[in-house]
Amino acid sequence: MFGLGRKSHEVFGISTEILEDSYVNRGSIDELAERLIKRSTHIALRGESKCGKSWVRQKNFPDAITVQCRLNKCVTDLYEDALSQLGLKLIVEQTGEKGFRGKLEAHQEIGVKLLAKLELAQEVEGEQKSGTKSIPVGRDLKDLRFVADIIKASGRRLVIEDFHYLAPAERKAFAFDLKALWDLQTYVVVIGIWAENNLLLWLNPDLAGRIEEISIYWSKDELEAVLTKGADALNIEFSPAIRAKMVEDAFGTVGILQAIALKTLDEHGIFERKLSKQSAADISKYEYAAATYAEQLNPLYQTFAQRVAKGIRTRKDATGIYAHMLKVVMDADSADLTRGLHIDAIFARAHQNEPRIQKGNLRQILTKIDSLQIDDDGRGLILTFDHGKNEVFVVDKQLLTYRKYCTVHWPWASLIEQSDQSGGGYDADQE
Repeated sequence: MFGLGRKSHEVFGISTEILEDSYVNRGSIDELAERLIKRSTHIALRGESKCGKSWVRQKNFPDAITVQCRLNKCVTDLYEDALSQLGLKLIVEQTGEKGFRGKLEAHQEIGVKLLAKLELAQEVEGEQKSGTKSIPVGRDLKDLRFVADIIKASGRRLVIEDFHYLAPAERKAFAFDLKALWDLQTYVVVIGIWAENNLLLWLNPDLAGRIEEISIYWSKDELEAVLTKGADALNIEFSPAIRAKMVEDAFGTVGILQAIALKTLDEHGIFERKLSKQSAADISKYEYAAATYAEQLNPLYQTFAQRVAKGIRTRKDATGIYAHMLKVVMDADSADLTRGLHIDAIFARAHQNEPRIQKGNLRQILTKIDSLQIDDDGRGLILTFDHGKNEVFVVDKQLLTYRKYCTVHWPWASLIEQSDQSGGGYDADQE
């Protein structure tokens, strides 16, 4: 079944392509997705960072129109992105409660063919020699019908990835658009990280019966199955101690497990399948591999810390609250950050350290924690605040592995000291 010479990186590791030799379908998720895609329903894929959402998407929706969300994007940006992938450009001239107005331009042959397929060619405006054709849209309240008809005509499914990056108001707006899209027989796959079940139903109860949520999570047994399947493909054996450590240090995330497994094999000098079984049993080599993996994450989390510290310093009235909040959150147990650290717990610890912190002010700054972290491209979330549950939870669980194996020097203590020296920083955030 498995040929000699199969490389370790073809079986384990982080990859944009599905590594079939270690791909485990837990809880029949793939079968469920295959069933649902044939039905008249939206699909939501919920799972933490590096839990395998992208692999599930690739396996079950291989030819999708995939739109990536960013914190500073609005709903119309998502439609513009989707249409651009179909050779069309939506130029928005006006937005409001009743939708958008503007025009649609076809810049590529695929876009022109789609317009012709929709019998809109007779409405095309503009000069032929320009190579650009356009039609007006938004002439009535059925704006979204144009987008829906074009997506249906393309024969492809619309996938919205990283939904959690949208601002709360934009999430709610899109949840209401999903109801309209369902009425227009255009079914969407929404992928993201959120704590509560059926987030989109909370945002719009009218989606009841119109959306199915699939939760992608990993039990210890399922992570063990990944190691077993991959080890069989390479004809290797991980010792029980190393298997247990890998599962523990993965914090329920298959991406971390995959990365550490490959590094562990590298440290044992195992790079390909051989006729005789090879063994990875040296726990010291495993610990070095895990520490190396964590150390490689240092630029990521130090950049995160610098970005957050810079953002905090611009909020002079609340500098101390931000700093105390971050110290409590970043010092919290991994289990608390995984299931969600409630504002009451954060306040109790922060108020004990600094009595000037008021709960109302603390909640106000927690609502801004996402915006502190993002980079210029609107990416970079490590922690997020769930407005509905009043909890902070970790988006990127690599942070937990990083904390375990690296000595971390966060800037929160120095920010607290600076705030105390200035004699303020514990009022409401005015920005």
